[in-house]
Order: sequence, then C-alpha cells, then structure tokens
Amino acid sequence: MSLFSPSLHFRYLSKLYIKNLLAILFGLSFAFAAIDYFQHVQQLDVAGNYKILYIFYMWQEALGLLYPLAIVFALIMTKLSLVKNNTMGALHAFGYNKKRLFLPFMAVAFVTYALFTFLHTTEFSYAKDKASFLLKNELGAYDVKDLFFKYNDTFVYIKNLDPVEKKIEDITIFKVEGYQIRYTIHAPVAFFDGEEWDARDATLKTHIYKNGELEKYRVEHKKSIKTLKGYKPKIIESLYEGKALNIEDAFNTWRLLEKQHLNSDKIRAVFYDKVIVPLFALALLLILFFKLPFHARMMNFGSIIALSLGATFVIWGILFGLNQIGSNGVLAPELTAILPIILLWFYAIYVYVTDEKSIV
Repeated sequence: MSLFSPSLHFRYLSKLYIKNLLAILFGLSFAFAAIDYFQHVQQLDVAGNYKILYIFYMWQEALGLLYPLAIVFALIMTKLSLVKNNTMGALHAFGYNKKRLFLPFMAVAFVTYALFTFLHTTEFSYAKDKASFLLKNELGAYDVKDLFFKYNDTFVYIKNLDPVEKKIEDITIFKVEGYQIRYTIHAPVAFFDGEEWDARDATLKTHIYKNGELEKYRVEHKKSIKTLKGYKPKIIESLYEGKALNIEDAFNTWRLLEKQHLNSDKIRAVFYDKVIVPLFALALLLILFFKLPFHARMMNFGSIIALSLGATFVIWGILFGLNQIGSNGVLAPELTAILPIILLWFYAIYVYVTDEKSIV
C-alpha cells in the first residue's frame, strides 16, 4: 500500500467513515443553524435573502464548532455498524489487526482537522460576526468608535475606525514620560497599507519643558507619518470590540501584545481553541476505536452508544468550560487548553501502545 494507491480495506473503511462523517457533520450543523434561526426569527428585520444569508453564516459557525464532535460520533457510528454486521470480525479473520484497521479512520480525521484549521485562517472564522450584523439590522454598521489603547511607549485615541475601508478618522497619539506629555500627533485621517497606518496631514506638537515646567510648544505639519505597525484593522476591532479573530490574526495579535508587554490571555485562548483543543477529537478517536468491543457478542449496543456519546459530550463540555476560564484570565490558557489535551493524548498513546492484537 502507498499514499497514492491505498489498499482495498483502507479505501473501504475510509469511504464508509467519510459518508458517516459528512452525514453527521451536515446534520448537526444544519440543525444548529435552523434552531438558531427560529430562536431569532423575530429579531431578523431584514429581507428574505438576508435571512438565508444569516442561516448560511450560522451554518458556517456550526461547522467550525461541531466538527470535532462529528469526527468522534462518526467513528462510533461506523465502528458499531461494522461490529453489528460482523464485518470487523471478518477483517480480523483476514489477518488485519486493530492498529492497521485504525489507520483509515485517523487519516480521514486528520485531513478533516487540517481542512478546518485552514478554514480558520480565512474569513470562515468571522461568520458569527457577520450574522450578528444581520441580526441587529446593522448591514452597514462596520464602524468602531472611541478606542483608547497603548502602543509601545505611547497612548493612542481613535475616534472612528472603519475596518472594511481600513480607514481611521481622527487619530491622536500621546507620548508620556512620567507626568509630562512629550508630544502629540494628530491626524484627521489614516489608512492601513498592509503593514502599518499612514496618518495623512498630521500635526506634530512637541512640548518643551524647562525646570520641569512647560515652557512652549513647537508645532510641525507632516504630510505623512507612519505608525501603529502590525495593528491590522481586524486586530484593533477584535481587541477593543470583542470581535472574532481567525488563526492568522490571532497569532499576529499575540505577538503584537507580547511586544507591547500587554496581557495576551484572551488572544492565546482564542488561538488554542482553534488549533489545539480540536485535537481532543483525534485522541478520543484513538481511545474509542480500541476500547469499543470488536465483536457483537461482547456488547450491549444501547449502553455502549450511551456511554460513548456521554463521555464525548462530557470531555467536550469540560474543555469548553476550561477555555472560558482561560479566556477570562482566571488561569493561564496553557493550563486550560494545552495541558488537558496533552494528558488526553498521553492516555490515548498508552491505549494504542498497550493494546493487544485481539478482536476483543
């Protein structure tokens, strides 16, 4: 067997798993979007085509949220159907051991994880924000107003930010040392050039002190001043308005806050939630595949399904709660996101290494 020419059993198991995965994923996500729509239909004071768009955005949000559960549920469904039909026993009779039979499931699950991780580097991550604009009937309300934050050793006030046009209206930058303002920069407008903001027609007012007392000002007019390097419009909007971030913007924001020596707990939690936490599904995939019985005579289907689904929901719920704790800064996100996944993977690897090549 090679990567481009998989064996017959690999193709059979992966095809069956993909069918179940797609059925569960689309079923769960459409149900999520439909329930959300009927909950908010009275608030959606928009045209019919925008209502369809709202459902589409919430469906995207549901896909990103529920795909780890779908990975696990599809494994449970596929494995139990194979056992019930004695297909798993037949595969063992042909000499396939558990580890070899597990490979197709892990390959499909990993590709699914990689696909959604890639999607979370795109506009896919902003689906919920777009839906909220429709819900509030604010189709053109993209402006963010009255922002005040620290940048290096200065403070910045922005009266109005348009993240769509990548434009700032009325920006003022203060340089403060001790109790003294060293200079201020004010510009009526600034545009983002992809790396930093270009403040146009700026006025630089330098404060000159003598013996600790303000003596005079020196005013200069600048055609252009470059500032706020790395502060993308979406980053500013997310930091100060609580909007979503995709993986790329979250990572850039994390680095930016570290350079500014500012707290990055919330941003790290967002990054880990999209990249690290979904790996619990792959660990559960491994654990359940080896722990679920391999022969129909050795299981009670009702109790096995209930226990499997219950364990998945409990672990998912715990990880979700821990992520909220990390986002709020109660504990470091590394303790609430990375550590639980590492512990779960340690157990998964232990199960994989110690498992016997038997059908039980």
